[in-house]
Amino acid sequence: MYKVKHSKSISKRFKVTATGKILRKKTSRSHLLQKKSAKRKRRLRHISLVNVNDIANFINKINYR
Repeated sequence: MYKVKHSKSISKRFKVTATGKILRKKTSRSHLLQKKSAKRKRRLRHISLVNVNDIANFINKINYR
């Protein structure tokens, strides 16, 4: 059996919960913030879940420990 390589970038950007859900940060929070309203920036602070349909793409790429 060969060693499965994991994606370092995916490991840094996503986190797996104890129940197997994958957490991600929201996008559009790094620059061009002047034109975005305070309410919109506040909502972008929150962490959200990866869609159930996309989890299959992450299973082999994230290093479970």
